[in-house]
Amino acid sequence: MTDILTKRFLLIDDHEIVRSGVNMVLSLLYKPVEIFEATDGDSATILLKKHCFNLVLLDIQMPNTDSFGLLEYITIKFPETKVLIFSMNAENVFAKRFLKAGAKGFVSKDAPLDELTKAIDLALRNKRYISAKLQNQLADELACSENIVNPFDKLLPKEFEITSLFISGENVAGISKILNVNTSTIGHYKNKIFEKLGIASVLELQALYNSYHKTG
Repeated sequence: MTDILTKRFLLIDDHEIVRSGVNMVLSLLYKPVEIFEATDGDSATILLKKHCFNLVLLDIQMPNTDSFGLLEYITIKFPETKVLIFSMNAENVFAKRFLKAGAKGFVSKDAPLDELTKAIDLALRNKRYISAKLQNQLADELACSENIVNPFDKLLPKEFEITSLFISGENVAGISKILNVNTSTIGHYKNKIFEKLGIASVLELQALYNSYHKTG
């Protein structure tokens, strides 16, 4: 049985080099500590059912994984487990959505080490971490409250969830399998998403996302 003072972390990321680096940081910062690793939603779910975790560090885009669904699963089934998003995805597009869904913070993988450690410490104390960049974005949006600054904010939660899977490279069939719904349903959502964003193809969606990634 693990000592009550032992911190237990779960790293969910499909890149081994990222997991190794974060593993090393956590091993230095917290003692005693147990660190588990998963490469996708399925392997993460198996570990979540076996162990109680203090903190999960979750990447957004992984093969065959619905990160929004996984976050929702963790927050409902394991409410004592805190989740911190650690991703290369555009913070100005994704952060608010994941925070609203229950994440304790969003940290970019290119952020300084002290920013990551600060976010981890806050999450472990059940506090939110919001970067200076995101704070500035939220302030700008309040100042322009009559206009939607980010076109992705037009999307409803399920539309955004599906959009994120398109951005990660999944097609209609792949998303249908991940979300366990009919391809016709995904096709319907795809049409609504394209209409709201004023685009006509997945290539245009990627271009729109990349434009906000660069400005983020």
